[in-house]
Order: sequence, then structure tokens, then C-alpha cells
Amino acid sequence: MSPALDPIAASPEALAEQLAAAKYVADEGLATAIFLAIRLGKPLLLEGAPGVGKTEAAKVVAAMLGVDLVRLQCYEGIDAAHALYEWNYQRQLLAIRQADQREVDIYDDRFLIARPLLQVLRAPQASVLLVDEIDRSDHEFEALLLEFLSDFQITIPERGTITAASRPIVILTSNRTRELAEALRRRCVYHWIDYPDPEREATIIAVRAGDVARETARAVARAVQTIRQRPLAKPPGISEAIEWANAATILEKGGSPWPEAFRRAIGVLIKDEDDRAFVGDDLSRILEEAMT
Repeated sequence: MSPALDPIAASPEALAEQLAAAKYVADEGLATAIFLAIRLGKPLLLEGAPGVGKTEAAKVVAAMLGVDLVRLQCYEGIDAAHALYEWNYQRQLLAIRQADQREVDIYDDRFLIARPLLQVLRAPQASVLLVDEIDRSDHEFEALLLEFLSDFQITIPERGTITAASRPIVILTSNRTRELAEALRRRCVYHWIDYPDPEREATIIAVRAGDVARETARAVARAVQTIRQRPLAKPPGISEAIEWANAATILEKGGSPWPEAFRRAIGVLIKDEDDRAFVGDDLSRILEEAMT
């Protein structure tokens, strides 16, 4: 294990306490998956609906270990130039024009644009590599990533092979918009992050929302749980629940009564017009039941 990873706890339970101290409430399954991925030196694949805390888990792990977080945001059409490296052709041409018959190394570091995967290889100490929403990329990029994860090195034809000075902690996230290759899944420690139960979500809201009363956090958690049971196009995630609690608390301090504050702040929780119309008629009843 790299010396940079010494701060990691000795057990999943102790790791859960470290995460809680960093204001991230993890259940036993998630804490165990993170612990094993780090201890075994394997990538961690986190799947779940948008907004359940997959990306935040990577950020908190990096902060907890005191190392850099390097994020690779995936999207349709992402390729090696966006993930590994590319040459700054304009600067190369300019250097050639200014050379005035002197030799110039156009493959010098100053012309190399390091993308996230190369950045983690060149980092002097271990870092956390977050490959966010891998399911948005195509199968070709998935194969490239799998090759990278096999030995943590890349070959630049003009420069040779670059191997990681310290192997990074790799966390991949997926919203499961498509199935990932079995080869990639087999390489990873896997964990599915589901929406939390009302009590744990209330704890998360109370921890993350700042100036929100514990009873308000419980009511918000119960209301959001009920709303998620509806067939919505975009069910609200935990981050939206936290923002809703914060927004309604601000309105309450401005004079709006409890249920009215939450009705007025509904645009912070639900961000699709059809979903708002679907929930709108029942919102008052949902809020009343959440307070009981």
C-alpha cells in the first residue's frame, strides 16, 4: 500500500466513522465496499440512480485521505484525446516558426496536454481517480479504460511508456443507463447505492443541510420518500432533498409558515414540469402526513 493511504481505517466500521466525520453517512455495505477496494487495490464501481451520493463518495474519500481528486467526466463520444493526452499542435507550430533554424523538440512536456488518466499517472503521490458516469461512454472507450486499469500505464509513441508512480484509487460511477462490459465489472469491487430509508436520509439531511432542525429533516425525508414512490420521470435525489430542506428553512425564516415554505420551494426538489404537475395536487397532503 502506498504511504499516502496510511490514514485508511482498520475496518469497515472504523471507515464508516471516518466518512461520518467528513459528513458522509454510509451504510455498512458501502463502507465495506470502499474499505475492500482500497485495501485490495481494486477499482470500485458504484451504481445507482442519479443523486444517491456516488460522486460525493469519491470526493469524500479523497478528502478523507488528504489526496487529490482527478475527475474524468464521461459522455457520448469521449475518446483517448479527451481521457489520456493530446498534443498542443498550435504551440508546436508556433515553436517551429520561432526556432529560426535551431532544433526544437516539439514533443517536449510543454506541448503535452495531460488529460485525467495521464494526470494520475504523473502525480507524485497516489490520488483518487473518479471516472464519473462511465455508462454514458461507448464500448470502445470502456475497452480503453479496461486496458488502462490492467497495468496503470500508457504508451505515448513520441515519448515512450509512462507508468504510475503511485497507483491511484479508482472509483467508477454508473447510473445504469446501459449495461457495462462483464470484463470491467469483474475487475471491480461492486456496490449498488439505493435511496436510503427515511431515518438515514433524515440523518444525511441534518448533517449536510446546515441550519435545518432535526424534526424538519425527518419530515423532509418522509415527504421525499413518498414523492419518490410516484412514477416520476426524474425522481429527486438526496442532494435535492438537502437543497429543499435548506430552501424551505430560508423561506420559513422570512416569514412563510412550514407547509407554505415547502410548497414555494418545490422547484428546488422537482425539476421537471410534468413531475411538478403530477405531484402538485397531492403535495399538501404529503406534507401534512410527513409532519405526523
